[in-house]
This record gives sequence, structure tokens and C-alpha cells, in this order.
Amino acid sequence: MDTAPLILLAAGGTGGHLFPAEALGVELIRRDFRVRLATDARALRYGGLFSRETIDVVPSETVRSRAPWSLAYTGLMLGYGTVVALNLVRRLKPAAVVGFGGYPTVPPLIAAKLLGVPGIVHDANAVLGRANRFLSSRVNAIATSLPGVLDRDPALAAKTTTVGTPMRPAILAAAAVNYASPEPNGPLRILVVGGSQGARVMSDIVPGAIERLEPALWNRLVVTQQVREEDMERVRTIYDRVKINVELAPFFSDLPVRLASSHLVVSRSGAGTVAELAAIGRPSILVPLPGSIDQDQFANAGVLERADGAIRIAQTEFTSERLAAEISALAAEPARLTAMAANARKVGRLDAAGRLADLVVKVAGI
Repeated sequence: MDTAPLILLAAGGTGGHLFPAEALGVELIRRDFRVRLATDARALRYGGLFSRETIDVVPSETVRSRAPWSLAYTGLMLGYGTVVALNLVRRLKPAAVVGFGGYPTVPPLIAAKLLGVPGIVHDANAVLGRANRFLSSRVNAIATSLPGVLDRDPALAAKTTTVGTPMRPAILAAAAVNYASPEPNGPLRILVVGGSQGARVMSDIVPGAIERLEPALWNRLVVTQQVREEDMERVRTIYDRVKINVELAPFFSDLPVRLASSHLVVSRSGAGTVAELAAIGRPSILVPLPGSIDQDQFANAGVLERADGAIRIAQTEFTSERLAAEISALAAEPARLTAMAANARKVGRLDAAGRLADLVVKVAGI
């Protein structure tokens, strides 16, 4: 194995970037390649394929503000990271470097470009992220999860391949679980998640929505909600008041299993979340993160909404009253939930890791 070609994966330190990298890594190892991960220090807290021995921490910084001093600091850190990445790529001699978005991917892929190593970026969003857009003209190939992302840019479209979002093994296992339509008077399992750190808006809105439901529905509900520690007490107080069957936690390590067992998911619409909902095939109410420059989460949610697999609610319209109305309507129409699950599933791609691995092998010439 020591003589097998090495593929260096580069990803930002969040689940949305790391999970597709892990999925590709699993597929490449299955094909007898070696893999390592270049990322920032946040990734060290994640389990999975990559151990500390296979992770190389590369300094980087996100563009946080347009203030001159902030841009200068970001540029300085990315420059420092590029020096570190140059030494890393020289030492490892990878056959290719594959980036999955986030500013920590910039130094390794710039180093690959400078050293003549083939580079590829993968973007899971419906809108190309800022780091990937910066790198797009500097890499040999672009892989996207969704079609049409770069149709308006012929130069980039010519080197773009739609592969889907690579899914880690836990998601593939969950995708094998068929959607079980809720019985008219049976349990209605609702999963509420808000990203890797939770989302305050879910704590602000969802408990109040549950409280506004008809009491007859309370007895049916089984609610699992991701809640930040600082919001835990006030959220639990509301659920205790209405005596809901509820499980609250800041983080669920077995999220794929919980997704598979849910009748309805209420969530943000990060690229990874949307891809996993599609792969597993679960109906959802999606609340895009507001304020992002590219409005990527709004576009991501739109993919499932247009397929009739999700309901998209802008955060300005996401009130307890609105959410209660949506949940009540869906609870009264189990067939609609089942149809939404099937429609979401049609959007998903379970072979994305293999398709991306094929592209990597082609670009690397191995």
C-alpha cells in the first residue's frame, strides 16, 4: 500500500465539507489508493475515516469582513498556509489534490497549481462557494453536486462534471431504509436540526409551534431536536409544559439513523443536509440561513422545493404560527408526506462517490 498513489483531500473543518471528503476517501481506499486530509484545526474533533495521523493541519482564514485590516489578515494567513501547503505537497507527492470547499482548501490547491499537481474542486451547493469560485480557474476540473451550476460561465462549464454529493457509509445505510408513512393515529416523528452547532432560530420557533398544535396531536408527536446548551433550559420548559415525547441534545452522533427513522425533518438547508435528505428520501421543512452573500442555502432548498420534496420557508416568514400550520397540514395528510419523501429521493444520487472517484482517476492520469 505504501507505493499506491496518494490522493490529498482538502476540506474546510465543518461537516458539510468533511463528510463528502470522507465519502470519497472511503471509495478511493476501496480502489487501493492512499488518502490524507489537509484541513484546519476544527476537523480534529470529527471522527470517521480520518485519524490524527492522516490529517495535516494547514493554516488558513476566512474572509470575515471587507475592512482593509481584515482582508489583509486573511491574505496573510492564506499566504502562510500556502507556504505550509507547498512543503506538504512536495513531501507527500500526491497524484492529485481534491478540494471540497471552504477557505482551508485554498492553500493546498494553490500549492498543487504551483507544483504542477492536478487539482479538482467539488462543490455541493447550488451556487459555487467563494473559495471554490476563486479556485475554479486554477484547477483542472470542477465537480458539482447539482446540474447547471456553471451554465452561465462557458469557460468553467467546459471542465465541469455533475457527480452528486459523495455520501459517507452511514448515509448509504440510512438510504436503504424505506420511508414508513405515519399511521393516521400513530406516532409522528419530527427531527429538528440546525447544522453542526445547532441554530438558535429553531429553539426560538419550533417549541412555540409545537405548543400551538391541537392537543390531540401532542400525544402523537415524537420530537428529536438539536439544541445548543445555552438554549436547553428554555426549550425543555416549553416541551415539559405540553408533555411532549421529546429528546433534546446539542449534537447527535447517529444523525443518519435518526434521519432515516423520521417522518418529517425541520432544518437549515446547507448543502450537506439537502444532499442527505435527498439521498435518504425524507420530507422536510427547510429554513435557509439568511444573510449569506451567495444565498446558497436558499438555492439549495429550492432544489428540493421544486421537486415537491420540501417546503422552503424564508427565515423572515418562519414563525411559530406558520410552522404549526405546516405541521398540522402534513400530519393530516400522510399521503403527502409519503409523496414528498419519494420526490426528495428522486433528487438524490447514491453513486456520487464512485462518479467523483472516476473523475479523480481520469484527471490524475492514473
